[in-house]
Amino acid sequence: MIAPLAPTALDGGPPADILLIEDTASLRIIYETHLRAAGLTVLSAGSAGEGLGLFRSPGAGVVLLDLMLPDRDGISVLQEMLAICPQAAVVVITADRSIDRAVAAMRAGAQDFLVKPVNEARLMAAIQNARHTAALALPPGAQEMRTPAPGFIGQSETMQQVYARMRSSARSMAPVFITGESGTGKELCAQAIHALSPRGGAGAFVPLDCGVIPLDRLEIEVFGQSRGAGGADKPGAAELADGGTLFLDEICELDLSLQSKLLRFLQSGTIRPLGAAEARKVDVRVIAASTRDPLVALREGRLREDLYYRLHVVPIALPPLRARREDIPELARAALRHFASLEGRGFTRLSAGAEAALCAQDWPGNVRQLMNVMRSAAVMHDGPELTEAMLPADLAQTAAPLERAPTDALRADLAGLTLAEIERYAIEEALARHDGSVPRAARELGVAPSTLYRKLEAWKAG
Repeated sequence: MIAPLAPTALDGGPPADILLIEDTASLRIIYETHLRAAGLTVLSAGSAGEGLGLFRSPGAGVVLLDLMLPDRDGISVLQEMLAICPQAAVVVITADRSIDRAVAAMRAGAQDFLVKPVNEARLMAAIQNARHTAALALPPGAQEMRTPAPGFIGQSETMQQVYARMRSSARSMAPVFITGESGTGKELCAQAIHALSPRGGAGAFVPLDCGVIPLDRLEIEVFGQSRGAGGADKPGAAELADGGTLFLDEICELDLSLQSKLLRFLQSGTIRPLGAAEARKVDVRVIAASTRDPLVALREGRLREDLYYRLHVVPIALPPLRARREDIPELARAALRHFASLEGRGFTRLSAGAEAALCAQDWPGNVRQLMNVMRSAAVMHDGPELTEAMLPADLAQTAAPLERAPTDALRADLAGLTLAEIERYAIEEALARHDGSVPRAARELGVAPSTLYRKLEAWKAG
């Protein structure tokens, strides 16, 4: 029988760097050997009861926790630890066939998960991130938690919940799935999570819009291309994000064939650029986003089920602007100051009438639309105070949901057109309403962006 290594801290002594809870003695020795070789002090336990006892005494800021313990379920142990010390950074270990358990643990608050057999490099990367997170952790109720995340404006209770979720997810390596209407700030949210995370200092934030890249270029844009001795390689977004964060916007628009390759990348942490002979290891944190409801996309066959469960670990739903109207004055004032400076105007404040007019709108284009309205007003007018009369004359139309043309007028417009001409008319009108954005026009029309790209290419060639 192999005896476990003795712990390096005793009750009443200084806390250790790592608390390891693993019931298999041979694995416990392997993990301890790797950790101690890196100069870390380790407390180890072979059961949930022993581990929780050590956690309550000198403890450790970072916990390495096996989910399969003989005396208790690992997820309940995780939940108890976080109830005792919410700042603790817990990395869980799961068997290869229990990924669903790891996902459940991440949703319960684990920072990262490792799959057996545990690779030494992956183990040390997870521990390093967890130690950095534990060092940066704020005490519960700190004023910082009331502060908007980087780039965001608004103190509404709705947004406070979003900020708290963003800060919590930033401590983790878990995939984040951001949903929200167009213009709510999904990329800004992903950037803030990256900036607040241990990767924000040195790692790159690499955004990739899956809805706007032509299908024949997507694989290269994601995984890169190896041109051999004849030319320079083209790194893909996954390689550029090595050590940082890869943001996959409009993931539900990604072609299904590429979704399977993305899933393999998420499972293995390796990429194989087009034309490359060997795979390459990369360390990437993935954040995905979609204007679509991912569950609807799943039911419609637009999103693979296994990819959904891989990515939809920490969901963050960004509210539309109409759901947080109390933030509109603050957003408008900040936009006015910014655009007044940019355009050389003297505006310093909004009138009460202007604020009331802005708050009365529904803003289907959300914050982006509000920014456009404020810039238009700053370009066209000047003065210390922006009044209601200075707002765009068509504000009520531009800030209200688009309405369909009356049936009689629509029939008159389409009279005498062929079916192909009517289709082209509908597509061009949708593109015009969305400033040429193919993904947004496609969502309105209920078709895939690739369908519109093919039709646009065909019209251009014809």
